[in-house]
Amino acid sequence: MVLMKKIYICVFLVSFLVGETTQEPGICFYGEEAWTQAKDYFTQPSTCHEGRPIDCNDIPDKCRSGVYKVFPNQTQGFDVYCEMNLDEGHWTVFQRRENSYVDFYRGWNDYKSGFGNPKHEFWLGNENLHSLTSQKNYEMRIDLIDFEGNTAFAKYKEFAIGDESSKFKLTANGYHGTAGNSLEHHNGHGFSTKDSDNDNYNGHCAIVYLGAWWFNKCVTADLNGQYFLTTPDAQHRGVYWRAWKGANYSLKGSVMMMRRVSKGYTQH
Repeated sequence: MVLMKKIYICVFLVSFLVGETTQEPGICFYGEEAWTQAKDYFTQPSTCHEGRPIDCNDIPDKCRSGVYKVFPNQTQGFDVYCEMNLDEGHWTVFQRRENSYVDFYRGWNDYKSGFGNPKHEFWLGNENLHSLTSQKNYEMRIDLIDFEGNTAFAKYKEFAIGDESSKFKLTANGYHGTAGNSLEHHNGHGFSTKDSDNDNYNGHCAIVYLGAWWFNKCVTADLNGQYFLTTPDAQHRGVYWRAWKGANYSLKGSVMMMRRVSKGYTQH
C-alpha cells in the first residue's frame, strides 16, 4: 500500500493593534505544487495584493495571473481569478470548464452564490456578477477549446448581469470573434437552473439539457452543461457552443471573463 501525503501550506496575516493582536484571514496552497504556488505568491511585488481593487483592472500590470480579492460596490470582497496576460490582461474570470471534476448541474442558490475553485473549474456566482457589472461598463470575452486542440473566442463590447429580481438577466451585445455568436439567442433572458425555470420554452430547458444558463427556447449555447469526454448522447447537450462546433459536440473547455471598459484598453 502506498501512503499519499497531503501537502498544504497556510499563511495567516497577523495585525498588531493598540493593546491587542488579531489574526486576519490568510491564504492556503494545496497539492504537489503548494511550495511553488506559495513561492510565486510571495515573490510578486508587494503592491499586487494591496488596497481594495474593485476588479482585475485595478491589479498592477506587473502582477501575475492568479487569485486576488476584489471589492465591488462596497462589498466585503470575494476571490476572483485575474487573467493578466491574454489580450492585454486585466480580465476578471467568472467561469471555467476543463474536466468533469466539478458538478455544474446545480440549483439556483449554488449558481447565485458560486462554487468551485477559481484556479480550476468554477462559477463565480450570479450575485457577484451583478455586483461587478453594475458598478461600471464591462466587455466580455469567452475562450473555447475542443478535444483536438483547436481554439476560438467570442467577445462582446457590452456585458452586464441584472439583479435577482430580473432573474440575473444577461446583456451581451456587440459580438466579434471566431466562435460565432451563439449568445445572440440568449441575450436579454433570465437565468434558469434545474429548480428555477425562467425560459421561454413550454418545457424546462435546464432539465432537458442538464445545464444552467440564460435559456430562451431553448439553447444555442450552454457552457455550464453536462461534461462529455465523447460525443454527447443527444444533440444540443454538453459544454455547448453551436455556432462553432455544431449541434452535437461538447467542448473540452471554456473560460468566461469580463473587463471594465476604459480608455486604457482597445476594442479588438
